[in-house]
Amino acid sequence: MAQQNKSNSLTEGSVARGMLLFAIPIFISNLFQQLYNAADSLIVGNFLGGEALAAVGSSGSLIFLLTGFVNGVALGAGVLIARYFGAKDWESLEKAIHTTVALGLAAGAVLTVVGVILTPQILHWMGTPEDVIGNSVAYFRTYFLGSIAVVMYNVGASILQSVGNSRSPMKYLITASLINIVLDLLFIGVLGYGVAAAAFATIISQSVSAILAFSKLMRSKEAWAVSWRKVRFDGPMLHGVILQGLPSGIQNSVISLANVIVQANINSFGALAMAGCGSYSKVEGFAFLPVTCFSMALATFVSQNVGAGKPDRVHKGMRFGVICSITLAECVGVAVYLLAPWLIGAFSSEADVVAFGVRQAHTIALFYFFCLRSATAAPASCADWAAPLCPWPLCWRSGAHCALLTLR
Repeated sequence: MAQQNKSNSLTEGSVARGMLLFAIPIFISNLFQQLYNAADSLIVGNFLGGEALAAVGSSGSLIFLLTGFVNGVALGAGVLIARYFGAKDWESLEKAIHTTVALGLAAGAVLTVVGVILTPQILHWMGTPEDVIGNSVAYFRTYFLGSIAVVMYNVGASILQSVGNSRSPMKYLITASLINIVLDLLFIGVLGYGVAAAAFATIISQSVSAILAFSKLMRSKEAWAVSWRKVRFDGPMLHGVILQGLPSGIQNSVISLANVIVQANINSFGALAMAGCGSYSKVEGFAFLPVTCFSMALATFVSQNVGAGKPDRVHKGMRFGVICSITLAECVGVAVYLLAPWLIGAFSSEADVVAFGVRQAHTIALFYFFCLRSATAAPASCADWAAPLCPWPLCWRSGAHCALLTLR
């Protein structure tokens, strides 16, 4: 039976050092993930103008609406995998991984069909202006044709991060992001293609990252290796994955629906408002990285230590991660507030576009610390249904004592 690789384990050693070393590659990975969207907007805005930028810049809310639930469930799968890894339960680990891969393939296929068919109707419901909707439909439909690549990269990265390997996904995203930028410049800057080419470049680069991630998983000799012959749904394991991921999936869906409603109101102000607010959303994506990376690191750290039966490390890790997230988020918020005119100006030279973006930045940036989701690590890191008095919907218990009660 394969043995646990100690270099990937977060159940031993210094809590702060272990979490930082694990979180830094996640931060860099998410940084390059944001470059996907930012590169599309930067290149489209500078080469194709404000209306094209509006089509791409408003993409985030609709894409997240259709992918948020799946990504939330994938988070639940990662939590389950990390717990089995920490407990050295190799049989359950194998079942969880292959069930997750099967779920990713099915979800990617569904997203492709739903995204391609429903995109025009959803954009009309959002009140997308007539001078923008043509480009928007072209961009979104092309993007959703590559849904399987997007979903499968997230699945592969989640598996690797759950067993303590945050460096490989970082390398794959750096590679894919550079490919995306080169292809954007080639398709749009050199060949003069339209906004759909930006989405096509993203599909190609996401496909590369997914292939690299699964090549790593297939070549592995560890217990977390992927074999396509074993990819199938295991009923009890599928139930566990969905049970763990459902709270995050619902949370993502509620947030994304709210963002779509907000975007619909922004659309009513026209293409310039869409371009300005869309540009700010790209900046905001970078600003949230400190919170995102520590939340993801916490989910893996806590889950591995839950599986290993180490509640003291669970508590120390959560305290350290939450404090770091809040502090970094507010520091970044102040920076965004002060630098907003230059940050938004990088996407467009049109004064009205910059004005809309700066106004939104000055309204929101100083309150980034509220965006820390206190439930990110705790419920997602639990193993069993808890007693009614437990402070979280799901909770790991040691006898009659809840390891997370001290966080209240």
